[in-house]
Amino acid sequence: MQRQKWEVLFSIGLVSLIFASSLNFIYLTWMLDEHGLSIMSQKLPYWDFSNLWAGGRLAASGAIAHIFDISQYRSDLRALFTPYLSAQEWSYPPSMLLIGAPLSALPILPAYLLWTFGTALLFALSLRLLTLPWWACLLVALSPAGLMNIALGQNGALTAALLIGGLSIAPKRPILAGILFGLLTMKPQIGILIPICLLASRNYRAIASAVVTTGALFIVTGLIFGFESWLLFWSQTRPLMTSILEAPYPQDYQGNAVSFFVMARWLGLGVVSSYGFQAFFSLAAILTAIWLWSRRAGIDTHLRVCATAILTTVASPYGYTYDTLAVSAAVALLFLKYRKPHVIVLAIGWIYAPLNQSIPISIGVLFPTLILLSMLPLMRRSAAADRQADGAPQAPVTAS
Repeated sequence: MQRQKWEVLFSIGLVSLIFASSLNFIYLTWMLDEHGLSIMSQKLPYWDFSNLWAGGRLAASGAIAHIFDISQYRSDLRALFTPYLSAQEWSYPPSMLLIGAPLSALPILPAYLLWTFGTALLFALSLRLLTLPWWACLLVALSPAGLMNIALGQNGALTAALLIGGLSIAPKRPILAGILFGLLTMKPQIGILIPICLLASRNYRAIASAVVTTGALFIVTGLIFGFESWLLFWSQTRPLMTSILEAPYPQDYQGNAVSFFVMARWLGLGVVSSYGFQAFFSLAAILTAIWLWSRRAGIDTHLRVCATAILTTVASPYGYTYDTLAVSAAVALLFLKYRKPHVIVLAIGWIYAPLNQSIPISIGVLFPTLILLSMLPLMRRSAAADRQADGAPQAPVTAS
């Protein structure tokens, strides 16, 4: 089904305008002061990648305990970069050091470029599994959410590639899918629904593969960096990240948040009530994932993969705009393959990442949810068509 001409022209204009605006944001991020900090943000232009690179360098030098001691870690970062560096913290499981340590062998700028564009390419390759044309895959990788991921030196492209890639191949290549899911435990909140999906589809081979891969990551990380790194992560980093999540509203970083938990905090709810608010939507996401991945559902694979990736945002209390590149993938899929939803709805889904940062209220999670809700009628029709095809009488065989 073809889009109307005005829809195509509107979409081209919108994509071009937002792309130019996003590039300008990256340019401003790299305008530095005399201390090497971004004039716009007063942080390193590498932003979060500086944690991955510095953590890898500390681990490679044997100072693994420094990573999980927040005071020592911040002191080390200021020694590595600039005394004027604002407070940062390590937030990942120790297995992420298996990536950070090799990258830290390079100077930080080449390492940042390799990480940023390498993970963007992996994300674009994963989108080919959705049968999107190459130009669309590259466009999604450079969508507003993708360019924000690049500007912040974040890992959203890598985690989206692992999630979309694993979900896409799970029915036919469960062992490889399980390996991708196991690697995704480097950022566990992104894989929060994967066990539900695999159990609903009775994909026990993928489950076994994911468990073995996760165990292998644990052992390899322990052998290289010491098993105490896992104990330190559990006793130091885990409660630190929980305190950051539960911090009183507003905090600067909450302006980039995409979760019903943070939305509840903005509405004035306490921590316990916010968890209850989040639990309601998490349960809804779990039930939807079970329906999507039930063998009886018969839903189009590509719709199911994109919907599941968006459901991850709904289900997790800890999420930010750079974790939601799958929304851009869903928008591209819906625009190219379907005439529903309306192009204005898709436009909102496309531009929500920068829009989320520019509005003073924490309703960012509603944008991915809007795209998800617009997909539900398509998935119901897909399931109904599949059931009808299964129940259709077979054509009689005529003798030749």
